[in-house]
Amino acid sequence: MQTKSTNPVFCAIDTPDTKRACALAESLSGAVGGLKIGLEYFNAHGQDGYQKLAAFDQPIFLDLKLHDIPNTVASAVRALAPLQPAWLNVHAGGGAAMMQAAAEAAHEAHDKGLRVPKMLGVTIMTSLADTDLHQMGISGTAQDQVLRLANLAQKNGMDGVVCSAHEIQVLRAELGPDFKLIVPGIRPQGSAAQDQKRVMTPEDAQKAGADILVIGRPITGAEDPRQAALDIAAQLTA
Repeated sequence: MQTKSTNPVFCAIDTPDTKRACALAESLSGAVGGLKIGLEYFNAHGQDGYQKLAAFDQPIFLDLKLHDIPNTVASAVRALAPLQPAWLNVHAGGGAAMMQAAAEAAHEAHDKGLRVPKMLGVTIMTSLADTDLHQMGISGTAQDQVLRLANLAQKNGMDGVVCSAHEIQVLRAELGPDFKLIVPGIRPQGSAAQDQKRVMTPEDAQKAGADILVIGRPITGAEDPRQAALDIAAQLTA
């Protein structure tokens, strides 16, 4: 599997149903750049379930948002490395030492003949707005906090961050062209925002400088998921 695709769309496979997940993965082959496997599916089916989706030979972003003390997170990364995901993430809010430990553990995969996953720091969830952060005792705006955490992630071994589309431009200017920006909360024109608060269309997010666009329900909830994905890809290349 490759970590870079000409199609920037990764489809979020957010279901506990293995048959449904495998059917989606099969139908989306060639229509998306990769798959995102999150907590809902992984917690239901673990590594065996992951391997079922990996069999469709698409890059996988394993979205588990690891967050614990440094030693525990490093051990978790080592345990996940044999799955050889293209991307793996931790919460940047876990701090510098935790991210350093995760990055070092990821690079140990090379010594074992495994592909080293690209490591990402999760900044602020796209379901959170400024008022939510204030309730949590975090001052300033969501963008302020995202920038702080992204800088910390870059300095401590992360290859990129997960951020909302609204922070792309400031992060790109601050952190340079090579730091990867993976962007959930992407909603094609006319799609409902649902539980996301900081959203953007695929076209606007791509123009702003996103590397990967994570799209779930607008594809998986469509009557024809493959066609929905192809339509998004066509809009991005128009």
